[in-house]
Amino acid sequence: MAEPSPWRLRDRLHDHIRLLYPDQDTGALVEACIAAMRLDPETPTPESRRNLWSEADSVVITYGDTVTSPDEHPLDSLAAFMRHRLRDTVSSVHILPFYPWTSDDGFAVSDYGVVHPELGDWDDIRQISQDFRVMGDCVINHCSASHQWFKNYQAGLAPGDGYFVEADPEKDLSAVARPRTSPLLRPVETKNGTRHVWCTFGHDQIDLDFANPELMLEIIRLFRHYLDRGVTAFRLDAVGYVWKEDGTSCLNLAGAHEVVRLIRTLVEHAAPDAWIITETNVPIFENLAYFGNANEAHLIYNFSLPPLLLHALCTGNSRHLRAWMMSMPPARDGTTYFNFLASHDGIGLRPVEGLLDDNERDAMVTAMQSFGGLVSWRTVAGGEQKPYEINIALWDACRGTVDGEDQWQLERFICAHAVMLALEGIPGIYIHSLLGTGNDLASVEKTGRSRSINRARWDRQTLESALDDPESSHAQAFARMSHLLAVRRLQPAFHPNATQFTLQLRDGLFAFWRQSRSRDQCIFCVNNLTPEPQRFALADLNLMRNEQWYDLISDQAMPDVWSELELSPYQCLWITNRPRDN
Repeated sequence: MAEPSPWRLRDRLHDHIRLLYPDQDTGALVEACIAAMRLDPETPTPESRRNLWSEADSVVITYGDTVTSPDEHPLDSLAAFMRHRLRDTVSSVHILPFYPWTSDDGFAVSDYGVVHPELGDWDDIRQISQDFRVMGDCVINHCSASHQWFKNYQAGLAPGDGYFVEADPEKDLSAVARPRTSPLLRPVETKNGTRHVWCTFGHDQIDLDFANPELMLEIIRLFRHYLDRGVTAFRLDAVGYVWKEDGTSCLNLAGAHEVVRLIRTLVEHAAPDAWIITETNVPIFENLAYFGNANEAHLIYNFSLPPLLLHALCTGNSRHLRAWMMSMPPARDGTTYFNFLASHDGIGLRPVEGLLDDNERDAMVTAMQSFGGLVSWRTVAGGEQKPYEINIALWDACRGTVDGEDQWQLERFICAHAVMLALEGIPGIYIHSLLGTGNDLASVEKTGRSRSINRARWDRQTLESALDDPESSHAQAFARMSHLLAVRRLQPAFHPNATQFTLQLRDGLFAFWRQSRSRDQCIFCVNNLTPEPQRFALADLNLMRNEQWYDLISDQAMPDVWSELELSPYQCLWITNRPRDN
């Protein structure tokens, strides 16, 4: 490993501050940042090309109260479930916002400093961090209208006065990009009269003003607070929206990238093994920009994967999936992709702009609606509305194809995950996918929010009983997912930065090749994306004749390299030159 750079912390911070706050006292702000993060200013800069992960890494994504038990904190129930069922399969847990909140299922934070008392406390987070890396949400674009900062803003008091973005309602704001259809500005009464505050996501979520360095210092103190309490991975929620400039889309501006770079510099000096992950649900090349020069995000969400893979499974055609994968640059050392298929949000459609045409997108949307899914919309320039995301549980999204429902739901569901788990990057598995949870339409009716369809809650005893029943779909999905995860974590060729190459087989197959960084293991991943058997020749993979090849998933030796194989509907192979360790 290269020696840490002698470039000192103050030098790095000086450049960030000069770009973000050119009219401020740069030296004073640099010292304020160092003090807010409680750093030694002589700390050398860590090497940016270090890989802070391995093939053993995977992340389960969950709300703090997804698994509950009577008479104990939900976070304790979650910890007990994970230790019992997931200790040998996943390394990390992303606990969705666990702070007090007022709306949007946690993403309108009313107090960043504490754990929601209905979930538990910081001791619970620390306990979980003893067994799993904890990823916490940093919901820094906005806070709840009930946050004390906003109350102080209205009263003209500190802290809070000057912390929120104001705008003139007479200005032309039509260029502003938004994922919602509600009005952008909200009138509020303040000590200084009526003001109009900026609300990218809704009127209970007021945008914070990162052009104010005092607000930035508050955010820096929060990162230090979380590090001290066991959080070592930071998901920067909606970070592409944090910087506003007149006459622009106010999305993915240079200032937003500089905010990420500043946070990265401070966090990596405080905790060299911590992760920064950016959540930017935008078209592919805008998303890739958040890697920076290996000086912004360690991980970026691979947002194009869920809709593209779902489209391939819906149509039985891998053409668009292959074209996208061939266009994806390998992540350089020190960065990697965060792969996922489902989350607490829906399956975003913006990341397939330019990859699927409108008719292809709409055919997939129609199929998902026939499987019980819903659609969320966004407003684009000129007031036109376009589908923004599909809201559906992945289990139900796999009910069938564009031709309707069929009997291959479980096989299609496992195929989707076998593809995702084998790709370059770190896999993130939403807990409801791990459990095979279906659409929660009752919660949609109760909350009036489409995203509630995939945010169900489980009583732990009921869940454990379902997982112990081999006849239940939950047990079958969980067992097969756990098997794939357990096999994956032992394969050097599945290192997040191992070589990946797309193979060109027939459209009904999706195949790619991985090679370990030491070049002593190859894995050929071949996936049937159709409800029909598919044949292919092993010779098409160019397997070396002087080696024995094995399928890791079935733990079976492969036939002679000149043989032809028939894959069952949605069958997947991980063909390697190294037998599985049992």
